[in-house]
Amino acid sequence: MSLTEQIVQDLKQAMSARDQQRVDTLRLIRAEMLKAEKEKGQALTEERAMEVMQRMLKQRTESIEQFTAAGRADLADKERAEAEIIKAYLPEPLTEAEIDAAIDAVLAQAGPVDPRQMGKIMGQVMGKLKGMGKPVDGKVVGERVKAKLG
Repeated sequence: MSLTEQIVQDLKQAMSARDQQRVDTLRLIRAEMLKAEKEKGQALTEERAMEVMQRMLKQRTESIEQFTAAGRADLADKERAEAEIIKAYLPEPLTEAEIDAAIDAVLAQAGPVDPRQMGKIMGQVMGKLKGMGKPVDGKVVGERVKAKLG
């Protein structure tokens, strides 16, 4: 069963169970997926569906930080609940060890690298990490690359 089909099925179950938080979140996910399909003009692939989910999770994470900083615990809690539902559909994210191994492999292949070449290195590292099929946060990778180069 594809991710899109799973979400539709889970939405129906949540509606039957009258779980409003889950229904609202799954409707948001479904709307984003339909929007992505419309943009491309073709059916959503599993990889593209995962990208949509990862983008939604990143948005929730950023919102949580902003709401917490603004003292809006109620809105931060709502975003946390949505993030947990979204995380349930994503595979486990890459560990720091896996990220470091990919960075080390790219740096070993590239030879001596000037810190000004960080963009080039980031592109290669992100390509390698995305090939692993697990979610990865570019912000975390950027910090790890910067630490290794600087």
